[in-house]
Amino acid sequence: MGNRPALLVLDLINEIAHPDGKYGAEGFAQQIADRRVLENAAAAIGRARTAGIPVVHVIVGFSAGHPEWPSGSPVFQAAKPDDRLVFGTWATEVHPALAPAPGEPIVAKSRISPFYGTGLDLLLRTQGIDTLLVAGVSTDMVILAAARDAHDRDYAVEVLEDATAADSPEMHEAALKVIARTAVVTTAAQALDRHTR
Repeated sequence: MGNRPALLVLDLINEIAHPDGKYGAEGFAQQIADRRVLENAAAAIGRARTAGIPVVHVIVGFSAGHPEWPSGSPVFQAAKPDDRLVFGTWATEVHPALAPAPGEPIVAKSRISPFYGTGLDLLLRTQGIDTLLVAGVSTDMVILAAARDAHDRDYAVEVLEDATAADSPEMHEAALKVIARTAVVTTAAQALDRHTR
């Protein structure tokens, strides 16, 4: 296997990462701010772009009316009743601090894993990507699922722990312990140092 990385930026959307977002107001935005996730992710994105490393944004949401909504899911329980995470609205736009550059792909998903029901794997493989640098939220759900699913698809995975967050420090730390069994846990600076030499 060679070394062709891509940077995945997962679910850093207004609904979750912005204080005015519905999930953001429930604790995510504070954890993201406390951990400087947006600043660290922005630095990683800038370095990746400069080095020619592809940046792929993944957003979570549902079509208007929530036809893809899983009614039995504890994770998405509030989405439809509270009209959250609607594609094509401010809620599912990438946070402005991390705005996609022209031509950068935005992959839409309606489940936890960025691989489930999306074209992400095909997008990566057609570019010869074999290593994923992973940033975003939440550590215990999306980052964990991405790391595990990518591992099972034979990607090397590096989780940028200072560019990730959960809804509490305890959940973040617990998730990192599990993630470390299938991925390298590193920082944004360390990962980009390795891949931009």
